[in-house]
Amino acid sequence: MDILITGRAWVLTDEHAKLIDNIDTDMIFHNRYLHITDPAEMGQYTLDNLRGWEDFSLQAQAGDIVVAGANFGCGSSRQQAVDCFRALGIQALVAVSFGAIYFRNAVNAGWPVLGCPQLTAVLVRSDDEIEIDLAASSWRNLTREAALPALKPVSSVQREIMAAGGLFALRQS
Repeated sequence: MDILITGRAWVLTDEHAKLIDNIDTDMIFHNRYLHITDPAEMGQYTLDNLRGWEDFSLQAQAGDIVVAGANFGCGSSRQQAVDCFRALGIQALVAVSFGAIYFRNAVNAGWPVLGCPQLTAVLVRSDDEIEIDLAASSWRNLTREAALPALKPVSSVQREIMAAGGLFALRQS
């Protein structure tokens, strides 16, 4: 896992340009798709139950970074809500905060999910290029040439899990 992650931002906002809070796992990966067991097939359904974002998977590209509001991933413990983003090649997710189970599932999968309690939608816009420094727990908006509020620190254990490609891969090494 690179210490620096650079990519295009997708900022999940509502019709009033405010960050969407409380995006639950059913909005991320609806339960009507739970019969899908191949993670590679999950990406096409990412966010298709979130009003205004139903076509996200058709526009997202490998290397993109998702930015969201508070309590992202609340709800059930479905791993598919993490795996669908990974299937699209989304590099990381930054949110004000996360549902506890979602956060743990993402960390265990080796996928960077980063908290930023002071995040607001005016700081980053969709299509802005952003750079995340995992070691420094910082990020910058390269498009606007601006530092962004501090990220919650990424522990050395989290970085080790990410570098290994997930908790299972780490345990096997």
